[in-house]
Amino acid sequence: MSIIDFYNEIARKELNNWKKKMRKKPSLVEKASKHVQNKFNNLLPEKYHEIVTSTIKNMTRAVLFGSKYITKKPYENLSLRQREKLVAQKTKAYKTTALIEGAGTGAGGIILGLADLPLLLSIKIKLLYDIAAIYGFDVNDYKERIYILNIFHITFASKSKINDVFYKMENFEEYFDSLPDDIDSFDWRSFQQEYRDYIDLAKLLQMVPGIGAFVGAYVNSKLIDKLSKTAVQAYRMRIFP
Repeated sequence: MSIIDFYNEIARKELNNWKKKMRKKPSLVEKASKHVQNKFNNLLPEKYHEIVTSTIKNMTRAVLFGSKYITKKPYENLSLRQREKLVAQKTKAYKTTALIEGAGTGAGGIILGLADLPLLLSIKIKLLYDIAAIYGFDVNDYKERIYILNIFHITFASKSKINDVFYKMENFEEYFDSLPDDIDSFDWRSFQQEYRDYIDLAKLLQMVPGIGAFVGAYVNSKLIDKLSKTAVQAYRMRIFP
């Protein structure tokens, strides 16, 4: 067996394990955690919710309309092993950028802490565009941008929502064909709320004087790493029959 075949076999096994994890129903603990998160949201100032919701909606719309993220043509004639080596290199670079950005805004208190949200979103979206191109997909295609949004969604969603989004991703061609041309058909509200729920506590801690810089650097790096790992499996799912 060649190195390429061996690598593909390992990747396929990892993908199958990931699929099983994504299909798994939420446990009682996960359901309870979601309930606690909802209670926590109710304690936050309404102005905070307005700022975060508006930022996320505008940034995710930019994924579909903004040309500034479209930087590379699809990579061609590469093995899966070569592609994923490039993904690892890209992820390392983006993690460094996110770490520095998180430490800088975290050290600046509440005002810069709020500024971190759109900056981090921009870094994450750019990473997904680069990963899509590395795997050979054309991000100029509207369909591929929808897929990117679903990768983002599934990475930062509660377990109950993951099940719904993953089903669409497994049957992506069928799901995409069912979408009307109007982009408002995308579930913006769920997308925003799930992402907010995932990062709210970490971002609030980032604004605390004395620990904000450390929290910002650590959290941003971990979020980028999680997003990259999800993207790898999501694109393997598109590649393997």
